Amino acid sequence: MTLLAPLLTPEGRALLEAVRGTAPADELAVATRLRREHPAELVSAAIGQARLRQRAAVKFGAADAERMFFTPNGVEQSTRASVAGHRAERMKALGVTSVADLCCGIGGDAIALARAGIRVLAVDRDPATAEVARANAEALGLDALIEVREADVTEVDTGGYDAVFVDPARRGGRGRIFDPEAYSPPLSWAVGAALAAPRAALKIAPGVPHEAIPAEAEAEWISDGGDVKEAVLWFGTEPGAVRATLLPGPRTLLGRGLPDPHVRSVGRYLYEPDGAVIRAHLVAEAAAELDGGLIDGTIAYVTADTLRPTPYATAYEITDRLPFNVKRLKALLRERGVGILTVKKRGSAVEPEELRRKVLPKGHGPHSATVFLTRVAGAPTILVGSPAGQAVTAAGAP
Repeated sequence: MTLLAPLLTPEGRALLEAVRGTAPADELAVATRLRREHPAELVSAAIGQARLRQRAAVKFGAADAERMFFTPNGVEQSTRASVAGHRAERMKALGVTSVADLCCGIGGDAIALARAGIRVLAVDRDPATAEVARANAEALGLDALIEVREADVTEVDTGGYDAVFVDPARRGGRGRIFDPEAYSPPLSWAVGAALAAPRAALKIAPGVPHEAIPAEAEAEWISDGGDVKEAVLWFGTEPGAVRATLLPGPRTLLGRGLPDPHVRSVGRYLYEPDGAVIRAHLVAEAAAELDGGLIDGTIAYVTADTLRPTPYATAYEITDRLPFNVKRLKALLRERGVGILTVKKRGSAVEPEELRRKVLPKGHGPHSATVFLTRVAGAPTILVGSPAGQAVTAAGAP
């Protein structure tokens, strides 16, 4: 019997309800009370599951997380629901009605696919993980669309499915794996499985080198709330295409093969492109929308003289530019009455927290400022400003 099985019994489900929302500081007292009437191992399993559900709420939302089951690795490695939902909707738009989800984990992507009306074969070789995926499909009422199979994905026949989705394990005993051929299964196997299917999507790390992307694939980088979450290689769509997708939305910037933006002097506004735009190497496309240029040929900051609404970058109004000099910056912040300081860096070895301690050991007043540690035309430079046109940007975004 696995650790999950007792939690699926009436006694286990009652315990899960009893420990729902237990704060970490209260766990010992709650466990002590419940162990008077229930087996200690079952109480520990219920409290552990409640703790995992609280962590998972960030990815899955509280309503789903409170009904689902998790493993520690499952919470860590599962796809955020918003990202999985975007991918599932794109599958649906491509006409996909059935997917073989290989390396399904706890079932996050299978759930999103099923909610899009797609039939799913969810496969994982780990018995405990497959059991959790099956329990989640049942808990969310999606078991009619999701078949969970415990098997080695390399031995599964996917011939009867419209598409294949592969999410190789990118963590090992020593942490994150950066070599795609060290994924489990290796990226080369996943690409082979994708090429054998009518359509396919492979989830990979967003830091994948562009030269490692197969010519047959379309590459999509996805961010959610400004944080880059993953890259996806699509097969059977637009070979060679590159896109950056921003959630919520989605808002998608397509690559047009533009040359690198020109380098120009710092204008009134500085634009910080979304991480997905940078990872997708689409800063040129973002700069073209803004009629802007780069502050340095090696730095992904775009500058322009006018403020334009865009969902693909955050705009700041620059008030001061000075060579890197801690004393001068400290004096400037004191003169401006700055008490709240945000420090960003790109192309600088200085750590933001270290600079903040030096220039703002205590607040100088009620005002706030954003400091950029960067290079301008090759020279270490400090730019000072503040977020610009937030209401305009939000309202004007397509």
